[in-house]
Amino acid sequence: MPADLLPSAIVLPSGINQEALLMVVRQLAWEAAAILRAYARGDQPPFGYPAVLSVDDDPKGPVSAADLAVNDHLLAGLGNAFPTAPWTLLSEETASQWAQGEPIDAEWLWILDPLDGTKDFLQGTGEYAVHLALIHRQRPVLGAVLLPELDQLWFGLVAASQAWCESPSGDLQPVRFSLRQDLPELIPVTSRSHRDERLEQLTGSLGVAQGLARGSVGGKIGAILRGETDLYISLSGRTAPKDWDMAAPEAVLLAAGGAFSHADGRPLLYNTGDSRQAGCLIASHGKAHQALCQAAAAAMARIDPSFPL
Repeated sequence: MPADLLPSAIVLPSGINQEALLMVVRQLAWEAAAILRAYARGDQPPFGYPAVLSVDDDPKGPVSAADLAVNDHLLAGLGNAFPTAPWTLLSEETASQWAQGEPIDAEWLWILDPLDGTKDFLQGTGEYAVHLALIHRQRPVLGAVLLPELDQLWFGLVAASQAWCESPSGDLQPVRFSLRQDLPELIPVTSRSHRDERLEQLTGSLGVAQGLARGSVGGKIGAILRGETDLYISLSGRTAPKDWDMAAPEAVLLAAGGAFSHADGRPLLYNTGDSRQAGCLIASHGKAHQALCQAAAAAMARIDPSFPL
């Protein structure tokens, strides 16, 4: 590993070795990639998971056999590797097991999304991701975003301000934010499936360049980390993205030196008792983040004065 990408030590739960933790997350991530790619291609999944990709619908959207297989694999892997670790494990697929409206009683909390972008996965776009984030007292400490079809595993150590990308062979690449910083130059990354008239008005009001569509939040943040795009805006209320959509991508982006906040500057908080990440949320490479937030807040005051930022 290049010297400038050697991970610096961060604060972790008592008894947890950072190098061992990164090794376990790395192994689980690439195993998850193998599971998802097998399902995507109609091959026999590894580790004994069922071969048929069944899909069930619920009010939140489709849940596939691939979601459930990766969910089980990640939870079991972390549990087996660290059986006495003083943390709690929460995933999108197990969230209903916890009391609604109350934070989970845990100082340290893993928030996992076994398949971010299920619709993209089922539609075959390849723009799906796996998210793993370690949260300490409502804020991310460590994040990993896996983009299986790109063979990219992004790590972020927030307190150390270190982020990097790994390939399956172990090759490492640094973050490559673009040099664009004037608002008219900035390229937004937008959603393929979640469009809103207010969001269209907002991006138009900001005067930024034409956007590129990408699936999954992890995929969007990956596009910023590679320098292909510069900002992402989430504008939603009742059907807002959830903790597991945002935690890992935010961790990696912050560790890389980017920014992710509400338009009024408030940080995102996790495990509050409400898993929704509602409001006007802006992620960027950081170079024009304050100007973006100010412009977005002013625009929303005109577009929908009642919308809570």
